[in-house]
Amino acid sequence: MKKALFGFVFAFVVIAVGGYLFIATGHMPMATAAGALPGEQMIANLALNASVKGSRDLKSPLPVNDETLKHGADVYNGNCAMCHGAFQQPKPDLAKYMFPPPPQLLADDKMSGDPEGELYWKITNGIRMTGMPAFEKIIDQNRRWQVALLIKHADHLSPAVQKQLLGPD
Repeated sequence: MKKALFGFVFAFVVIAVGGYLFIATGHMPMATAAGALPGEQMIANLALNASVKGSRDLKSPLPVNDETLKHGADVYNGNCAMCHGAFQQPKPDLAKYMFPPPPQLLADDKMSGDPEGELYWKITNGIRMTGMPAFEKIIDQNRRWQVALLIKHADHLSPAVQKQLLGPD
């Protein structure tokens, strides 16, 4: 029993020291162009899913209508488009060189499948180590919900909301 315990402690110490040396000697890739370490994406997704789990059942206090979504479009254009892309526009240069790359929220429907509460949580709290800031102290609660609803319903926006996203002619 003592040998097994010693072996466990020894293995833990070797891994901890090895990890420290890996980082302290500059082998931990910190440049965005370096790409992910093995397992990094899996660990990040696991942590994110665990963090947002409690928010998935949250429901917006705002109605889903053109007025709400048009306000969401204004907030999106002013705060989100520079990284996530403007409506019907190619990925912005800034997004091309971010790691991990931010999703184009209005160009595809992969985010519209997320629960509105999860989208609201991500907007409110940000996502660590991705460049996604927390907007809780920057944008009031109603505007965060407006953006969450815009993203949730991005796959079927009315012409009026699409026009609002495109901006003045």
